[in-house]
Amino acid sequence: MPGLIAFVFGFFAFRSRIKGVYFSIITQALTFAAMLAFFRNDMGFGGNNGFTDFKRVLGIAITSPATRTTLFVCSGLYLLLALLVCRYIVTSKLGRVLTAIRDQESRLMFLGYRTLSYKLFVWTLAAVMSGIAGALYVPQVGIINPSEMSPANSIEIAIWAAVGGRGTLFGPILGAFAVNGAKSWFTVAFPQFWLYFLGLLFVLVTLFLPRGLMGLLELVRKRPPAKEIATEATEPAIVAGAKT
Repeated sequence: MPGLIAFVFGFFAFRSRIKGVYFSIITQALTFAAMLAFFRNDMGFGGNNGFTDFKRVLGIAITSPATRTTLFVCSGLYLLLALLVCRYIVTSKLGRVLTAIRDQESRLMFLGYRTLSYKLFVWTLAAVMSGIAGALYVPQVGIINPSEMSPANSIEIAIWAAVGGRGTLFGPILGAFAVNGAKSWFTVAFPQFWLYFLGLLFVLVTLFLPRGLMGLLELVRKRPPAKEIATEATEPAIVAGAKT
């Protein structure tokens, strides 16, 4: 269902050549409109409460430890599978075309590529992957309500990518763990300051760590050991002493 909705919306949006910040605004506006619609009790989706009191899935009790463990393992395996699929796409010809669309779509269209098909495919695939993730999420938390469609959640996911490292595959995963770990502590210790901290974190990362945690790890990995630094520092002095 998310894939079908994404396909229909993406077809008309991409055909109209809507992109960039305008595309982001439209998607956020539609999500917010859907949230307001689902809050209405006459929609048949529970209104403000949403769907609650999940007890069984495929005839198996959700609350049993074995079921919860299985769902947790399935979530981990699906994360690994999604990472491998994205890695395959990035390293394939499709990934190179998508990169070219991002950098210079007009030139690619001049070369004869139908960019609409490529963008529509990856947009629909992202929706399908998100839908599967949501299907694994709901049985584990036991509740789903329209507030999950809040634009704030989309912004928080963007912060995951910024903190972890934009333009990388593993970066958003690392950022999700880091931000949600901080959220778990902040919402208990200082719940009233969490949103301010989240905004400040995004600003600081954008200004001082544009490549996120992955960029920081790369800097640490490329930094030479202290012994090599000391050797390089003493070599000129040794050579100067030998000349004198």
